[in-house]
Amino acid sequence: MNRRIRSKIARGSGEIAILALLSEQPLYGFEIAKQIGERTGGALKFTLASLYPLLYELEKRGWVEGRWQANSAGRDRRYYHLTVSGRKQLAPLRQEWRAFFQALDSLAGVSHA
Repeated sequence: MNRRIRSKIARGSGEIAILALLSEQPLYGFEIAKQIGERTGGALKFTLASLYPLLYELEKRGWVEGRWQANSAGRDRRYYHLTVSGRKQLAPLRQEWRAFFQALDSLAGVSHA
């Protein structure tokens, strides 16, 4: 995918993108942003300025937890991991997004666009 998705559309996907990545392994902010860009072929991109407010909100909800870890190569990094509560939220979020895409396809025929 080489077409970038507009930020207004992409912003809503941040929550599920972060939770899905953290369900695999703990990551620090820069690595989360990097993997989102790489795994979507650059279609979704989050700057650190847009990513950290999402991480703080997820942390406030108790879905992710951040812990500082020493980094021998430089500055300490805050690694985020999915909490039990966050793991429970992931399946319903996936179902909600699936239903959203099906509804949008029914309305606008986007699956064949």
